[in-house]
Amino acid sequence: MNQAILDFDLQAQASDRAGFELGWDHARHGLVPPPGLLLDGTPIGQGWRAGKAVFGRRTLAATRLVRRWLALRTTAWRQGEALDPARLTLRHLAALETAHCPVTRRALGGAAGGDDAPVVARLNAAAGYTPGRLAMLCTQAAAALEGLDAGALLRRAVQADAGLADAPGGLTPAQGWRLAVLASFATTMPFTEAVRVPLRVLPPPGAEVVNPVQQLQALVTLQFVSAGWSERIRRLAALLPAAGGDALRHDLQLLAGALAARLLEARAGTEPLAVRRALEDAWADRRVNQRWQAFAHALGEAGVHTLLGRALQAPAAAARSAAPASPADGAVRPVLPRVAMAPARALRLVAAPRRAAGGGAARA
Repeated sequence: MNQAILDFDLQAQASDRAGFELGWDHARHGLVPPPGLLLDGTPIGQGWRAGKAVFGRRTLAATRLVRRWLALRTTAWRQGEALDPARLTLRHLAALETAHCPVTRRALGGAAGGDDAPVVARLNAAAGYTPGRLAMLCTQAAAALEGLDAGALLRRAVQADAGLADAPGGLTPAQGWRLAVLASFATTMPFTEAVRVPLRVLPPPGAEVVNPVQQLQALVTLQFVSAGWSERIRRLAALLPAAGGDALRHDLQLLAGALAARLLEARAGTEPLAVRRALEDAWADRRVNQRWQAFAHALGEAGVHTLLGRALQAPAAAARSAAPASPADGAVRPVLPRVAMAPARALRLVAAPRRAAGGGAARA
C-alpha cells in the first residue's frame, strides 16, 4: 500500500470515528441527526443507532448550546474538516456568545437561515475549527467570509472605501472593514503588514489575537472603555523599553490624545456597547492610524513583545504582593499598577468592557 492510499485510509477512519461519535452524542441528548445522514451504513447513522440502543429514554437535556455544538460538528463533518469535541467543548462554545454581530452590529436572533441568525464562523478557514479562531457572527457576515482570507478581505475593504469595489456579501464598507479585521486577528501576518491594519473592530468574545502588534493595539484601545484612561496610559508608558525613552512616551501620548478626541466627538456616554463602538469607529480616522503606526514602528517588533510581556505581568506581580482582602474569604486582590483593562493569559485579549461606577468613558 503506497503512502497516498495509506493517508486516505487514515483520513477515512478518522472521519468514520468522528461521524460515529457525532451520531452517538445525538442519541445521548435525545436528538435525531439530519435525515440524509441516517442512512444504513453511514457512520453517523451507526453511531446514532448504537447510542439509541444504549441510552433509550435516559437522555441528557438538549439545550440550545448543545444543539449548536452538534450542528457545528455536523457542518464540520460534512465539510470533511477536523473538529475535536474534546478541544472545542461546550464551554468554548459558550464563550462565543454575544448579543450583537460584531460585523453588522445588529442584534442576533430570528429564524435559522435569516440574515441575523447567529452562526459560529471560522475566522481563518485554514485554522479549521480551533478554539480562539472562531466567532459568533450573523448569517450574512458569515456568508460574506466564506472563500476569502484576511488578505483578500483587507484588499476588498480598501477598494470599497475608495468606491472601486463592493464589500463582500452585501455588506457596507464599514462592515467590510470589521469583517476583514476579524479575519486578520486569526491570521499570522508580518509585523509591517499587521501594523497597517486599523482596529475597526475589537476582539469579540472567545476570539484570540495571534499577531502581537494587534494585541498591543487592542490593549491600548481598551484603556479607554471607562474613566481613568489617562492614568492607565501613564502606567503603560512607564513599562516602555528604556531604548527610545521620552520619544516613545511622547508617541504613546499622541496616540492616546487622538483616540480620546475621537471618543469625545462621538459623545458615546458611559453605556459600554456605545463606548466600544465609538472606539472601533475612532480607528477609521486617519490621524489615529498615523499616530498608531508612528508609535508601533518606533517601538519595533522586539519592543512590542517586551511591552506586552511587562503589561501582562504587572497585574500578576501586583496580585502576588497584595494582602488578603479579609480573613473571611482569603481573596488576593490585585493592586496597582494595573495596566490593561482586560489582560488575559497567554496574550489573549478579553473584549468585554466593564462599566466603571460613576465615571464617563472619555473622562481622564
